[in-house]
Amino acid sequence: MFKNIFSFYGRIRRTEFCLSFVMWWTGYFIILYFSEGFDGEKIVLLGLIPLIWFRLTQSAKRCHDLGNSGWWQLIPFYVFWLMFQEGNRVYNEYGESPKPPKQFSGFDYREPVNNTNAFHQSSRADDKPVS
Repeated sequence: MFKNIFSFYGRIRRTEFCLSFVMWWTGYFIILYFSEGFDGEKIVLLGLIPLIWFRLTQSAKRCHDLGNSGWWQLIPFYVFWLMFQEGNRVYNEYGESPKPPKQFSGFDYREPVNNTNAFHQSSRADDKPVS
Protein backbone atom coordinates (compact mmCIF):
# COMPACT_ATOMS: atom_id res chain seq x y z
CA MET A 1 0.00 0.00 0.00
CA PHE A 2 1.16 3.53 -0.77
CA LYS A 3 3.86 2.68 -3.31
CA ASN A 4 4.93 5.52 -5.60
CA ILE A 5 2.38 7.95 -4.23
CA PHE A 6 3.44 10.77 -6.55
CA SER A 7 3.36 8.67 -9.74
CA PHE A 8 0.44 8.56 -12.16
CA TYR A 9 1.19 4.96 -13.20
CA GLY A 10 -0.43 1.89 -11.74
CA ARG A 11 -3.62 1.01 -9.93
CA ILE A 12 -4.83 1.26 -6.33
CA ARG A 13 -7.68 -0.28 -4.39
CA ARG A 14 -10.61 1.51 -2.75
CA THR A 15 -9.03 1.21 0.68
CA GLU A 16 -5.87 3.01 -0.34
CA PHE A 17 -7.86 5.63 -2.21
CA CYS A 18 -10.14 6.36 0.77
CA LEU A 19 -7.17 6.52 3.13
CA SER A 20 -5.39 8.93 0.80
CA PHE A 21 -8.56 11.02 0.59
CA VAL A 22 -8.66 11.30 4.39
CA MET A 23 -4.93 12.09 4.46
CA TRP A 24 -5.45 14.81 1.85
CA TRP A 25 -8.17 16.52 3.89
CA THR A 26 -6.13 16.18 7.08
CA GLY A 27 -3.09 17.73 5.40
CA TYR A 28 -5.25 20.48 3.93
CA PHE A 29 -6.66 21.49 7.32
CA ILE A 30 -3.23 21.31 8.97
CA ILE A 31 -1.80 23.65 6.34
CA LEU A 32 -4.71 26.06 6.74
CA TYR A 33 -4.36 25.98 10.53
CA PHE A 34 -0.63 26.75 10.54
CA SER A 35 -0.90 29.40 7.85
CA GLU A 36 -3.10 31.67 9.98
CA GLY A 37 -0.37 33.31 12.04
CA PHE A 38 2.39 33.49 9.43
CA ASP A 39 2.67 34.76 5.91
CA GLY A 40 -0.27 32.59 4.88
CA GLU A 41 -0.04 32.81 1.11
CA LYS A 42 3.45 31.35 0.87
CA ILE A 43 2.80 28.50 3.30
CA VAL A 44 -0.46 27.60 1.63
CA LEU A 45 1.19 27.59 -1.80
CA LEU A 46 4.17 25.55 -0.66
CA GLY A 47 2.00 23.08 1.20
CA LEU A 48 -0.86 22.73 -1.21
CA ILE A 49 1.21 22.01 -4.33
CA PRO A 50 2.40 18.58 -3.10
CA LEU A 51 -1.04 17.86 -1.64
CA ILE A 52 -2.80 18.62 -4.91
CA TRP A 53 -0.26 16.50 -6.80
CA PHE A 54 -0.85 13.65 -4.30
CA ARG A 55 -4.61 13.89 -4.76
CA LEU A 56 -4.37 13.93 -8.56
CA THR A 57 -2.04 10.93 -8.71
CA GLN A 58 -4.09 8.82 -6.30
CA SER A 59 -7.33 9.64 -8.13
CA ALA A 60 -5.76 8.82 -11.49
CA LYS A 61 -4.56 5.45 -10.20
CA ARG A 62 -8.03 4.72 -8.85
CA CYS A 63 -9.50 5.60 -12.26
CA HIS A 64 -7.01 3.16 -13.78
CA ASP A 65 -8.29 0.42 -11.47
CA LEU A 66 -11.75 0.95 -12.93
CA GLY A 67 -10.34 0.76 -16.47
CA ASN A 68 -10.73 4.48 -17.18
CA SER A 69 -8.31 7.23 -18.04
CA GLY A 70 -7.10 9.46 -15.22
CA TRP A 71 -8.87 12.40 -16.84
CA TRP A 72 -12.19 10.97 -15.63
CA GLN A 73 -11.43 12.38 -12.17
CA LEU A 74 -12.27 15.84 -13.50
CA ILE A 75 -15.96 14.88 -13.72
CA PRO A 76 -17.80 16.59 -10.82
CA PHE A 77 -18.61 14.23 -7.94
CA TYR A 78 -16.78 11.35 -9.66
CA VAL A 79 -14.70 11.02 -6.50
CA PHE A 80 -17.68 9.35 -4.81
CA TRP A 81 -17.87 6.79 -7.62
CA LEU A 82 -14.17 6.13 -7.12
CA MET A 83 -14.76 5.50 -3.41
CA PHE A 84 -17.56 2.99 -3.76
CA GLN A 85 -17.17 1.24 -7.13
CA GLU A 86 -15.31 -2.09 -7.03
CA GLY A 87 -12.26 -2.25 -9.27
CA ASN A 88 -11.61 -4.70 -12.08
CA ARG A 89 -9.98 -7.92 -10.93
CA VAL A 90 -8.42 -8.59 -14.31
CA TYR A 91 -5.33 -7.20 -16.00
CA ASN A 92 -6.05 -4.06 -17.99
CA GLU A 93 -3.96 -1.57 -19.95
CA TYR A 94 -2.85 0.09 -16.69
CA GLY A 95 -1.39 -3.04 -15.13
CA GLU A 96 -2.18 -5.91 -12.80
CA SER A 97 -5.06 -5.75 -10.38
CA PRO A 98 -4.00 -4.52 -6.92
CA LYS A 99 -6.53 -6.86 -5.36
CA PRO A 100 -5.20 -10.36 -4.74
CA PRO A 101 -6.90 -13.10 -6.76
CA LYS A 102 -9.59 -15.17 -5.10
CA GLN A 103 -8.13 -18.22 -3.41
CA PHE A 104 -9.41 -21.61 -4.53
CA SER A 105 -10.30 -23.70 -1.51
CA GLY A 106 -10.49 -26.97 -3.44
CA PHE A 107 -14.15 -27.50 -2.54
CA ASP A 108 -16.89 -26.45 -4.90
CA TYR A 109 -20.20 -26.26 -3.06
CA ARG A 110 -22.07 -26.62 -6.37
CA GLU A 111 -20.50 -30.01 -7.10
CA PRO A 112 -22.51 -33.00 -5.80
CA VAL A 113 -20.85 -35.06 -3.10
CA ASN A 114 -19.86 -38.57 -4.17
CA ASN A 115 -21.50 -41.15 -1.88
CA THR A 116 -18.77 -43.75 -2.38
CA ASN A 117 -16.42 -42.34 0.19
CA ALA A 118 -13.22 -44.27 0.99
CA PHE A 119 -13.82 -43.90 4.71
CA HIS A 120 -17.12 -45.76 4.58
CA GLN A 121 -15.98 -48.69 2.44
CA SER A 122 -15.41 -51.98 4.17
CA SER A 123 -11.91 -53.40 4.17
CA ARG A 124 -13.01 -57.02 4.55
CA ALA A 125 -12.35 -59.26 1.57
CA ASP A 126 -15.55 -61.31 1.93
CA ASP A 127 -17.81 -58.26 1.52
CA LYS A 128 -19.31 -58.29 -1.91
CA PRO A 129 -21.78 -55.86 -3.31
CA VAL A 130 -25.36 -57.06 -3.25
CA SER A 131 -26.98 -57.17 -6.67
